[in-house]
Amino acid sequence: MRIATWVVCLAATLASGCTSAPLRQMDAVDALMQRYQGKVPGASLLVIKDGKALVRRGYGLADLETGTPAAPATNYRLASVTKQFTAASILLLAQDGRVGLDDPIRRWLPSLPPTADGITIRHLLTHTGGLIDYEDIMSPDTRVPLRDADVLKLLEGERRTYFPPGSSYRYSNGGYSLLSLVVEKASGMSFQSFLKQRIFLPLGMTNTLAYVQGGPPVPNRAFGYSLIDGRWTRTDQSMTSAVLGDGGIYSSIDDLAKWDAALYDDRLLSDESRRLAFHPWTKTDDPTIEYGFGWRITGETLWHSGETIGFRNVIVRYPRRHFTVVLLTSRNDPEPYRTALDIADVFVGAGKH
Repeated sequence: MRIATWVVCLAATLASGCTSAPLRQMDAVDALMQRYQGKVPGASLLVIKDGKALVRRGYGLADLETGTPAAPATNYRLASVTKQFTAASILLLAQDGRVGLDDPIRRWLPSLPPTADGITIRHLLTHTGGLIDYEDIMSPDTRVPLRDADVLKLLEGERRTYFPPGSSYRYSNGGYSLLSLVVEKASGMSFQSFLKQRIFLPLGMTNTLAYVQGGPPVPNRAFGYSLIDGRWTRTDQSMTSAVLGDGGIYSSIDDLAKWDAALYDDRLLSDESRRLAFHPWTKTDDPTIEYGFGWRITGETLWHSGETIGFRNVIVRYPRRHFTVVLLTSRNDPEPYRTALDIADVFVGAGKH
């Protein structure tokens, strides 16, 4: 099926609100999603094959206090699923000729200390820069949520690195926070505005946004919860929740369906930019996983999880099969990656690969 036809099929499916999975498969999916059903923090699940939504539905509640059910349009804080959008922003600026992937980070953020010499944008994209984790050096007395500029201030005073740039891998939220500041410097726009103007609006992701307190509210918002002493307690925000580059986007399965479709053609990213994003640039601390630009790579899959206080999410793409599972949840447990793989097995027998 041609890419353009997939887009038409996807649009029709989302507009109709229907799913097309056989009853046997839906029963298997519902069994896997049973823990999210009822008056508990819920989830939204999307399964796409050849641009057609086989499953598109919510389970449980998006807001326990009001009893609002989770739905396909419910917006969840994506946490580190955000990183693929931050990486795409850098790639768009590279396409524009405004940023070079091998630019030293201090070219764009000169207030970083000399210990950052040698760290490039490419290193930050692949978590190979060696930056100290900002979560480990922020004050335990922090009472005002950090923003990306605050992450930069913390790292300005840090004279250590974990390793020389490019010599190893260590997952770095701070690196992606700094990348959002590079986007701002290179584009002359706020990061949230760049995302909206260059990614979300062109793709029709009209309910997706990088959430900033005092800015536009999150529509159809899910609130995050944690199981504490046997009760679900709202734990929606932490002192790092306002950092945008590493995890601040809110989106829904309906909007992520549009994002997934755009990753098959050049409507947003060029062929070369997508090749760069999906290339296994480095091994990680898991021998089964390599890392691209904002994407983990395992066998035939491109995927990324996102975990933050009250939210656990994952997107798993099988590009050669034109198949994707997106599972967004508003709770601290369980981690949904394994569930997404099991759901993939129901449809294409691909989850274990």
